[in-house]
Amino acid sequence: MMEKKNSRFTGLLAALLAFVLGWEGLVRALSLPAFILPSPLQVGERFGRALSDGTLLRHTGATLLEVLSGLAAGVLLATLLGYALSKSTLLENLLQPFLVASQAIPTVAIAPLLVIWFGPGIFSKILICTLIVFFPVLVNTVVGLRAVPPNLRDLMRSLRATRWQTLHLLELPAALPVLFGGLRIGATLSVIGAVVGELVGADRGLGFLINVGRGQYDTALVFVGVITLVILALSLYGAVIWLEKRLLRWQAA
Repeated sequence: MMEKKNSRFTGLLAALLAFVLGWEGLVRALSLPAFILPSPLQVGERFGRALSDGTLLRHTGATLLEVLSGLAAGVLLATLLGYALSKSTLLENLLQPFLVASQAIPTVAIAPLLVIWFGPGIFSKILICTLIVFFPVLVNTVVGLRAVPPNLRDLMRSLRATRWQTLHLLELPAALPVLFGGLRIGATLSVIGAVVGELVGADRGLGFLINVGRGQYDTALVFVGVITLVILALSLYGAVIWLEKRLLRWQAA
């Protein structure tokens, strides 16, 4: 197991090194100016300056707060509604057309409206994150709860289990693998939602930082913002995987 992890880590480092070397080679071969494509060294230097003066930490903290708040709100609302839909076919038939139709509208299209209605503050960003996270988690919640084997439900009824006991002891553990699939998607989408809102209108956050870099032709700063967003998304995805392994240890038994 340890050898497999070491091999994966080595392969990742090798791919990253090859990417950086290819990037540097492209800049040198085409003699591109920094405002078109900065070199990895220039991006590294800009990253260090943004980190040392506190700019990067301040804007990353603002984006992280929006992402975590939107992710938590989206997961909570999607889980509650998903449970209700899994129990009521009538409710699902009533709401399904509206839920599916809502996904036909790109978040980028409605983000300006939300910023206009709720202002450029943090609430509009959290709302955008919540909306973009909501649907995939909802679908996985309904699928996971309905995938519980009927014979196990019959067993719980024969034991005269309450609805809460059935949910806590049977439905939730059985649905967790599918629920975590939706949570993985939601964790990465929440970062996109926050940045979309910040690009539309904000005075802080990584999206705002990217806008500043673009306006000043500081392309290295744009790269710093983008790389930080990638690190943030990967960290959230990794946290979900870690939590999934912790809560689903019983599957390996």
